[in-house]
Amino acid sequence: MNMPNPFAPLQPALRILATEGRVLPATGQAIVDMVSPDLEEAYDRATGGPGEKVTKVWETRQELYHQVKPIHRSQEHCLRYFLDGSAKIYFIGTLLEHERSSPVQLGQIGAAAVYREDDGRVRRAAFEHKILLLMDKQALSETLWSEVEKAIAEQAIAGHSHLLLRSTNDSQDRFSEALGVVEPRSRGAHRANWAMREMEIDLARNGLQRRADTWLVLDGTLGTEYMNWNGPPVIGVAKSFRRDTQFHISGPRAEQMNLYSLLAGLELNHRTAVFSRWPGQDREGAILFWYVRIRPQRGLDYPLMGVVKVEWPNPSRNPSREPIDSDLADQISGWLIAERCVTPHGRDNRWHAHLYAISLAERVIKDRFYSEEVLKAAIRWPQAGAQI
Repeated sequence: MNMPNPFAPLQPALRILATEGRVLPATGQAIVDMVSPDLEEAYDRATGGPGEKVTKVWETRQELYHQVKPIHRSQEHCLRYFLDGSAKIYFIGTLLEHERSSPVQLGQIGAAAVYREDDGRVRRAAFEHKILLLMDKQALSETLWSEVEKAIAEQAIAGHSHLLLRSTNDSQDRFSEALGVVEPRSRGAHRANWAMREMEIDLARNGLQRRADTWLVLDGTLGTEYMNWNGPPVIGVAKSFRRDTQFHISGPRAEQMNLYSLLAGLELNHRTAVFSRWPGQDREGAILFWYVRIRPQRGLDYPLMGVVKVEWPNPSRNPSREPIDSDLADQISGWLIAERCVTPHGRDNRWHAHLYAISLAERVIKDRFYSEEVLKAAIRWPQAGAQI
């Protein structure tokens, strides 16, 4: 039994490109395009601004380190939803239109949330999957772009709403803007990843029917997108994060240290004090963060391994944002430490800071992505027109 071609709905758009312009196919039909290394860390740094220097503790107790007891779900089961996103981008050719040119890229993006039952079973709670056609709108004629846009819109009316056309030169792409990405193919990869992040945000805001006592764990930093969060409780848990933060804490036990020094002194089952993003700015206190060691330093390569950064949108609003209750920070940290018990060791080089339920959400997405072999077999650029 022949399986239908999943990329067939792209045929009209690709045929327009091949007939209205000249296409130089990618070697081997498709080449994977990557985003900047440690994109999450770079975005954390870009949204926080240069030279982040923390001077204040944002919790009710003032100690630099706090011992935390793991809180397993048999004792208290509040972390119920776990959300992650993933993106894979392929360069499939270069479009030449008179003196203009643009890379042509395909992106598969997805976001998934899983829900954990009382007995520990995990089920899919929400899933979104899109296929992106990416080109540089500013490098092409308005006529050609409009024809492709119309072809994609007609496919959406026919029931293929998962197909999207996106420009790689788009001010809405906050990854490229924040990181200063200029090279066209790299912008395409970052644009697709930003579309994936937008999908994650939409799922978090609108895609889950949550009670006020069910917490959502997001994979990664919160950036600026969750500053005024007014839904049920959410935290971001980042495996990669900016490393240039300086800590100049005043008070009777004044401390000055960099992040490496801070985390070198962070023992297993401990958390740091709680700090604020954007110190000294009007939005100081909008998102609070701290670090939790979920694995011992013994056997790991350097202090940042085995540590996650926790970010929490502060529900109190200006002009009088309140610090977090230290007991709540302990409680959240205790839940997270208990999540270390199962980890995808060997499946991900970030295993030392991975949470198992997050890895399950990621697996839901990647299991729905079409393989590179399927894509290469499906996409063709014959001179007479694109046939897939």
